[in-house]
Order: sequence, then C-alpha cells, then structure tokens
Amino acid sequence: MSAKSKKRGGRRVLHAATVIALLAGSAYLTVELRKDEQAKAPAVQAITDTPDLTSAGDAESGEQKWERLKNPARSVLRSGSGAVLATFTDGARTATLTGPSRTFSEPTSTKSRVVTENWVRLMPEPWIKDGQKEKWFKDWFEEFFGSEEDDLFAYSFQYVEGAPVKEDGEGTPYAGDADFGPINPEGSEGADYRLEQSDFYDYLGIPYTFRDGTTIQPEQMRYRSIDCSGFIRTVFGYRGRFPLMADDKSGDGLPRTANGMARSNAGTDIIKLSGGSPPYERPKSISVLQPGDLVFFKLDARTKERLDHVGMYMGVDTDGHQIFVSSREEVNGPTIGDKGGTSRLDGNGYYAKTLRSAKRL
Repeated sequence: MSAKSKKRGGRRVLHAATVIALLAGSAYLTVELRKDEQAKAPAVQAITDTPDLTSAGDAESGEQKWERLKNPARSVLRSGSGAVLATFTDGARTATLTGPSRTFSEPTSTKSRVVTENWVRLMPEPWIKDGQKEKWFKDWFEEFFGSEEDDLFAYSFQYVEGAPVKEDGEGTPYAGDADFGPINPEGSEGADYRLEQSDFYDYLGIPYTFRDGTTIQPEQMRYRSIDCSGFIRTVFGYRGRFPLMADDKSGDGLPRTANGMARSNAGTDIIKLSGGSPPYERPKSISVLQPGDLVFFKLDARTKERLDHVGMYMGVDTDGHQIFVSSREEVNGPTIGDKGGTSRLDGNGYYAKTLRSAKRL
C-alpha cells in the first residue's frame, strides 16, 4: 500500500471516530437535557394508588350519613365510620370531595409539597340546605364523586412554571406555563417590575364576549399572561365555568379584580373583612378555611382601601404549613413558591401577615 493510500485510510478512520464521538456526545446531551427538563417540570396531580392519608377509600365502609354544621352553614357527608367524604356550603358552588391522594409540587420555586385527598369542584348550582334531595345534585354527585377528571387544583397547576402546553380542538393553547404580565417600562426589580391587568382572554390571545354582551379584545403584549385575579378567573371561570363579569360593576358573577371579588355577593364569605379601614386586620383565626377557598390580601399601601391580591387555598403541606397558590410578579406567574415571600397563610411571613379575608365561591 502506498503512503498516500495509508494516509487516506487513516483519515477515514479518524473521520469515522469523530462522527461516532459527535453522535455519542449528542446522545449524552439529549439525555442530560431531558433529565434537566424533567427535573424542572412540576409534579402535577400525581395520583397514588395507595393514599398517603387515611380516609380515602372509606366511602364504602358502612352507611353514609348527612350532617348539618354551622359557621359557615354547610352540609357534610360522612362515611359509616365518621370520615368526611364531602362538604357543601350554603350559597356556594364550590364542593370539596374526598378522593384518591394526589401530590402537588413546584420544584423550581419551593420544597413545599401538598399531599391531599381533597378534590375541589364547582357544582352547577349553589348549595342549599337539604340540597342532597335535588335531582341536579344527585346527577352531579354520581358523576363526580370518586372521579379523577381534572378539578380546580389540577387546573391551577396547569399554569405553573414548566407546565406543558395544552391545546383545544381549534389549536388554541388553553393551558401551559403562564407569565404574570409584560415587563413594566417604568418598573424595577422588586417594584412593579411587571404590569398587572392581564386576564384570561389575554393569556388565550382571543376576544371574549361576556354574558352582558361586552366583548373585550386581548392585548398582544399580554399574551400567555395572567395576573392574580386573572389566574383565579382562568381556573374558576374559563376552565371551571363559574360566571364571569367583564369588570367589577356590570352583571353578576366573578368580578375582574381581587378587591371586586372580595367585596362581591358571589359565593359565601368565610372570613369577613374586619378592622374598619386600611390596612384592616389579619383574621384572628383561619381554621375555617377549606381547600378551594379564595384568600384575599392587602399588600400595597398605594391601593388605599382596596384589597390587592387573591389566591386559592390548597390545604396543609407535608411540613404542616397552610399553602395557597396565586399568580405573582416575583415568580412571574402562578406559584406556591417562596420567592418574594413564602406562600403560607400561617406564621409571620409576608403573605401570612397581609391576609385579610376569604370567600367560598
């Protein structure tokens, strides 16, 4: 073999080795990227076959019994052994049903994990005393008690960081990682860095006509964004089908702002605003809270008498803290995270100290 042939053969071997090395490197990077993506993705609605808590599955043990309770007035369905299977509050459409245990977590923003058997759903009508005798309720309860169809908790976690995009039949993305709002040109880090006033129709990027006939066009700069009240309207209204108002004044249903929601006639007030004037008072007790309740805060003195933040109570996390989910500027979207203040209602943290009232829709 000539020297030139040997040289060409050596180059072919070197080229093959290089290609193999590049392919191996690419495969390694692909695997590592997938691992990184999986690590960032939220553990949303992980349903366990063996519940972490004790009452799930108790529905079959003995005859079920109805009980009336006060403060607030409500009906509770219990199993034969006394475990609570469902709670229905007078004047509210929100129902809390016991079902398979689920874990909600947001590893990008917090170590907090909520392990719960509570499934929070909206009934077609507000609850009244002896509502269990109504045909509409019997039909609804038969369909949803024990169902693993997405509920309000599942909806809420379909907008946290890393949540995958979901599209409807027309190709419109209706779920997926949401921002809080566009960057405020006059703001700064920690001080109005992002603009508020992004509602569900901005997130969707489509016009929406409300029941009173008002049609609102989305703003392009707010696409895929929902502020705190916009997030609640997305979860309870657009996804859960609770009636929505175009603003805080016209029609009936869920108003546009946190202050409008807190002061509206929608649902039942669980913790009433007290203190007479801003900054009002933190409730002396929050033991009446139930998963799915809306919780309202007074964060900013500039909003004067207005309440300026709203979230949804999720229950107690694995560390024993009372956790809520809301859309926040600091995390840039829906979160149960710790940035800008832990999402806890107990203790002396930022949000715990600024909690003012609660409502059950």
